[in-house]
Amino acid sequence: MSDHMPVLFVSHGAPTLPFDDVPARRFLIELARKVPRPKAILCVSAHWEATNPSLNAAAQPGTIHDFSGFPKALYELTYDAPGAPEVAERAAALLRAAGYTPTLDAERGRDHGAWVPAMLAWPAGEIPMIQLSLLRGKSTREHIALGEAIAPLRDEGVLLVGSGHITHNLRAYFSTMRQGAAVDPELAGKVEAFTQWFAQKLAANDTEALLDWKRAAPFPADNHPTDEHLMPIFFAYGAAGAGAKAERVHNSVDHGFFANDSYLFH
Repeated sequence: MSDHMPVLFVSHGAPTLPFDDVPARRFLIELARKVPRPKAILCVSAHWEATNPSLNAAAQPGTIHDFSGFPKALYELTYDAPGAPEVAERAAALLRAAGYTPTLDAERGRDHGAWVPAMLAWPAGEIPMIQLSLLRGKSTREHIALGEAIAPLRDEGVLLVGSGHITHNLRAYFSTMRQGAAVDPELAGKVEAFTQWFAQKLAANDTEALLDWKRAAPFPADNHPTDEHLMPIFFAYGAAGAGAKAERVHNSVDHGFFANDSYLFH
């Protein structure tokens, strides 16, 4: 069997997703069946940004509860999959070869962008898992290049996962939750237009359009007031390489406007 792995982008959901009976949770529970069993997982999460690419290299990374105001049971969850220091070292070598100055962090645990989807997909915690940071303030093109630099790990049995959200307007989300308001049909339409545009451009491998998403995609600011939750999809796109097939494997919507699209690149 070949060690060559596909690449994933997942919308990781709210921290409460392990408890929420929604389609996105059910999709993640079945996710491991959609990909070959990896030797290790490298996850790029929207919840870790650094000036230079950083890797958590602990042998047993802790579980970071990087959120507040949720039920006590959520803070009692831990995801105890081992780390993979040797994969972190190998990733750092690839990054150096591509001209980066990576940092190996032996202390940092895993944030919820990594452990929430992993807990659902690989609940036994048997697959070693590390994280690679986003590049703080860097462009779409630079995150595609980051994925390209790491791509050789795919031939070594490592599953590369970008974990963010296809739409991420928390201002609208919390406003709706606080007010108990009905879904704004105008916002729901903007989410639909944005996600359909991405589905079309990813399916067509239209790199130029994707690079220009802030101008070319419909309603970018309504779907992403800030960029960090979209950057993991560009990491995944870069790691997949030219000509890869982008399969939209999930596309549910919560609260009428919080889209959970996930993609498998192969």
